[in-house]
Parts: sequence; structure tokens; C-alpha cells
Amino acid sequence: MKSSSPISQKTHKDILHALNNLIQIVAKLRSPSEGCPWDLAQTHESLIPYILEEAYEVVDAIKCEDKNAIIEELGDLLLQVVLQAQIATDNHDFTLAEIAETITAKLIRRHPHVFGEVVVNSKEEVNDNWEKIKEGEKKEPDLLSDKLKIYARSMPTLMASSKISKKSAKAGFEWDNVEGVWEKFQEELIEFQEAIETGNKQNAQEELGDLLFTIINLARWYKLDPTIALQGTNQKFIKRIRIMEKIAIKPLEEYTITELESFWQSAKKTEATPKL
Repeated sequence: MKSSSPISQKTHKDILHALNNLIQIVAKLRSPSEGCPWDLAQTHESLIPYILEEAYEVVDAIKCEDKNAIIEELGDLLLQVVLQAQIATDNHDFTLAEIAETITAKLIRRHPHVFGEVVVNSKEEVNDNWEKIKEGEKKEPDLLSDKLKIYARSMPTLMASSKISKKSAKAGFEWDNVEGVWEKFQEELIEFQEAIETGNKQNAQEELGDLLFTIINLARWYKLDPTIALQGTNQKFIKRIRIMEKIAIKPLEEYTITELESFWQSAKKTEATPKL
């Protein structure tokens, strides 16, 4: 095995001390005799919304390049891991040690170019090896539909759609060229417009889903990440609203749509002006 980068004895001791403190605090919060009623009431399932929320807040902090926020949000995410482990320990299912041992073994197993003798020359080769090793570790469902169902059940919707699109294309369910995807987009757009015109909300909802899924397929063809794209648009929209609020002398809801449009255009110009 190749040697790993050493951690100084002092740093290693500090890390273990800090982690042990966190583990002890969470254990006390879950203590039947002196714990917190809220923490005691939690289950693996009840904490799912918090896991997702904390993960997204970590992403936002990273995008904002705010070091203190990254530290805080990663701490909140780490709390969710430790709390899940404590619930499992209380139920005599598994422990935090088992979680750490499992991921450590997986990392070593899936990095034979670091911990073994395998030679790789690019990150693409690393990814190919990772997928091959992963396939050998777990028996995936034989049917494509069962594989796709796992994504739909376990991931946020936009991310799941991207994975479903990629997996289906890899299985051969793919257009011959990107022009075919654009044609499909135009077809779905017309069908969505027609559904809106009929006033059938259920049909319109279905056609909207088809249209969005086609856009995700277009993103895949152009190697774009729709989740990152939409996150960027959200942040840009919020930034422009903030500029509009600075321009306005009264609450935005007290202006007409024409006035708001003027503020919006001013916000766009302010945003586009380079800082000296």
C-alpha cells in the first residue's frame, strides 16, 4: 500500500477530542433521563428533511465563498450524521464506528490507484474504475425500470431526472443527435401550450413535466448541470430583487408592474457594471 499523507499528532488529537465532544453531547441529548424531548422524539425518517436542508445550506455557503458559513453549515450536516448514528445505537442497529469503518474500507477499495498498484492517467480513468468496482460490490436490479426507480425514490427531483436521463441513454434509450432532442423540445412545448389552453390542469401538469424532462435531456447533451444552472438563476434573481429594494423608497408591492419593470432593468444594468 502506498503511504498516506500523515496528520500531525497534535492535529489528530484535536480532531478526535472535538469529535468525541460532539458524540457525547448528542448522546446526552438522546438520553432518556436527562435528554431533550425533541431529540428523543426523532427517528431516521423524521430527520430526512433536515438532512436535505443542511446539505443545500452547505452548497450555498460554498457558493458564497463564506468560510465561517461553510464551517457552520458543515457542522450542521455533521450533526445529522452523528444524530442518525446515535438513533441507530439506541435501537441497537449499528454505530458511528461501523459507519466510519464502512466508508474507510470503501474508499480504500475504490482507490486502487492510491492504495494499490493500479495505474491511472486521468480523472476519467478514475471514474471508470470507480464505476466498475461499484458494480462489482452491489448487485444492481436487472431491470432498467427498477434502477431508475431507485433514483426517483432517493434523490431530489431535478437531480433524479438527470440521473434517469443519463442511465437511460447509457442503456441505449437515446436520440441519434442533438437535433432530435430539439425537435422533441418543440413538440413538448406545443403540447404544453395546448394543455394550458384547454384548461385541464392535470394534463397541463403532465405536459409541463414532459417539457422539463426534455430540457434536462438537452442539458445532458450539452454537458450542463440543470441543478447548478437553476441554483445560479435563483441567486441571480434574489440579487436583482435586493438591488431593486435599494432603489425603491417604499415596499416593492406598492409599485405598479411598469415601475417594477423599470427597477428590474436598472438592477440588471447595475449588476452588469464592472467594479473599478
